[in-house]
Amino acid sequence: MKKLLNQFAAAIIVALASPGGNSAHAADKPNILFIFADDMCFEIIRARGMTDIDTPNLDRLTRQGTTFTHAYNMGSWSGAVCVASRCMLNTGRYIWHANAVYSTAGKELAAGRFWSAYLKQAGYTTYFTGKWHVRADAEKAFDVARHVRAGMPRTVKDAYNRPLQGQPDKWSPYDKSVGGFWEGGRHWSEVVADDAVDYLNLAKKDKKPFFMYLAFNAVHDPRQAPREYVDKYPPDRVKVPENFLPEYPYKDQIGNQHKLRDENLAPMPRTPYSIKVHRGEYYALAEHMDAQIGRILAELKKTGQDKNTYIFFTADHGLAVGHHGLLGKQNMYDDSVRVPFIAAGPGIAANKTLDAPIYLQDVMPTTLELARVKKPDHVEFHSLMPLLKGKQKQSHLNGVYGAYLKLQRAITDDGYKLILYPEAKVARLYNLKADPGEMHDLAGEKKSKPIMKNLFARFLKMQSDLDDTLEIKSVFPELN
Repeated sequence: MKKLLNQFAAAIIVALASPGGNSAHAADKPNILFIFADDMCFEIIRARGMTDIDTPNLDRLTRQGTTFTHAYNMGSWSGAVCVASRCMLNTGRYIWHANAVYSTAGKELAAGRFWSAYLKQAGYTTYFTGKWHVRADAEKAFDVARHVRAGMPRTVKDAYNRPLQGQPDKWSPYDKSVGGFWEGGRHWSEVVADDAVDYLNLAKKDKKPFFMYLAFNAVHDPRQAPREYVDKYPPDRVKVPENFLPEYPYKDQIGNQHKLRDENLAPMPRTPYSIKVHRGEYYALAEHMDAQIGRILAELKKTGQDKNTYIFFTADHGLAVGHHGLLGKQNMYDDSVRVPFIAAGPGIAANKTLDAPIYLQDVMPTTLELARVKKPDHVEFHSLMPLLKGKQKQSHLNGVYGAYLKLQRAITDDGYKLILYPEAKVARLYNLKADPGEMHDLAGEKKSKPIMKNLFARFLKMQSDLDDTLEIKSVFPELN
């Protein structure tokens, strides 16, 4: 512990003494506070009006700033969707270009082609805590990094394939003896908030602006929270999703079999009871995280740094937790690809929503613009400041792309979503305006064919632009 504290103190001294690569005018730049959740569906904030959950601090942040209601993740090249999302976020590259540099992310960082590196060069002191999950050294990426977590908390066998109705449940989300979020003696969400409070008190003594990347492991499983939070969400309070299914019809062909770790958390076929239990634990962990976010925002204000700070809250992807008979995030439905996204700060409209589609990774170039860093050529995501400042009305996207391994592809545009399953040779079409729960597949209707062909043609163009090499055109000759 003494060695860790000495290293931490040394890092602070270096951070405070370092002039930065472009710090001549750093003092007049805004602070940037990035708060990142894990596995958090766009629905899981009470202010959205979709879920019976208590999130008073995120509700307050929603009223304070602007919410993008349609923020998306592009998908993943691996079963761990978190990895792909975070690699895209920190390198600024779209999915397949991020995949190309994934294994050499350390070299990208060393070359300065990293989110935190650009902000360091712009004169920022950079701080990190929590879930990293990027193949680069967080302690080299940030001036100060504490409690760097590789991925999910360790779990145990009893956390899977449960609960079984009528049988004792061996798992307890508030049993600290099983480790997981309790490993180390203090809940990991509380550790993130502890670190953030420390950082804010360090930053107030620093003449340089700060960039804080605060990455919660919540609300990823194992969904563990203190008992007072778990007790708030008994099964009789929790609603089963309207689009609940006992089993997704194409689960095996799209890589969502029960052997997939995420899908093995609850019994299959799904039961309303098991989904209520899992969603209740999901909500409890989310509310507990919300309380920690409240601590962070309160300290920001207490230290007097709130007036010159831009706050961004989002998540790496969503999570099914019972939607469509699925549990995980390895699918193209909105509950898994859409995330919450809130922006607040000087000049950003309060209590406003924007339905322009964005990618969550657009936050990276947004912060570069705030730091007055010219967007590097390799950064493919876009600043959201024109939308946030009202200078741009329409999204910069011509459709939203989605992918999972070689098993799923999707395009969302013009109020429709076309999902393609190459192995199953199945295409599904949803009218998102009339059917936001994606419950009614229109692909078999004759009048849908022109819509599907149009979307498929646009998908093929998008696929080419993104260097997606999956051969899919010949799989769906009826859409050509």
